Amino acid sequence: MALRISFSLILLFSILFLPFYISAILVLIGMAYFSFFIEAGLLFLLSDLLYAVKEIKFFNITFVSFLFSIIFLLVIEFLKKKLRFYPKEIK
Repeated sequence: MALRISFSLILLFSILFLPFYISAILVLIGMAYFSFFIEAGLLFLLSDLLYAVKEIKFFNITFVSFLFSIIFLLVIEFLKKKLRFYPKEIK
């Protein structure tokens, strides 16, 4: 539990002060390591609230990174259940 909280605080720091690609890499690592890492979606929502503008190529959606993080979270959680090296019961 302390590791997850520490990782969430590091991710918050990276979203506030570091380039976006570093935050994206940390989010992918967190989603792969922790079970149902919803903090990533919430922190990307914070990132979108602070820095986002409407994207024309994404149908004028402002919350692009938030939506992609939720989609990636669902896909990664689905894949965790299908892979052999993850336990069947993910807590």
